[in-house]
Amino acid sequence: MEKKRVLILCTGNSCRSIMAEALINAKMGDCVEAQSSGVQASGRVNPNAKALLEERGLWREAYHSKVIETVLDTPFDLVVTVCDHAHESCPTFPKVVKTIHMAFEDPSGKAVEEYAVTLDRIEKELLPVVESELCR
Repeated sequence: MEKKRVLILCTGNSCRSIMAEALINAKMGDCVEAQSSGVQASGRVNPNAKALLEERGLWREAYHSKVIETVLDTPFDLVVTVCDHAHESCPTFPKVVKTIHMAFEDPSGKAVEEYAVTLDRIEKELLPVVESELCR
């Protein structure tokens, strides 16, 4: 079975979208390939997010902050916006693609423990939705 493709989109592509990309690839890699990008990519991965992903064995060196233009021509089966700004400014993709919105609070600038809270929420709330959309 060919893997389905999902794009996780947020504003800066430094924290939430990278965490979601890592979780989906680690836990659902048999049926889904995830990528992430930002509508205004920061160009860097949040160090606390990266440290948490490394600690949990989810980090890949391929993960990096990238602008939306680098993935616009990729044929995605699903686009998920994980912040309100990305949802409001989500670009139009060349191929019609289903887009869903699931906002997660940005832990950036908060206590380091908040990153784990966000990661756990993404796993608990987003992964079942992606699975029901793409793996059945």
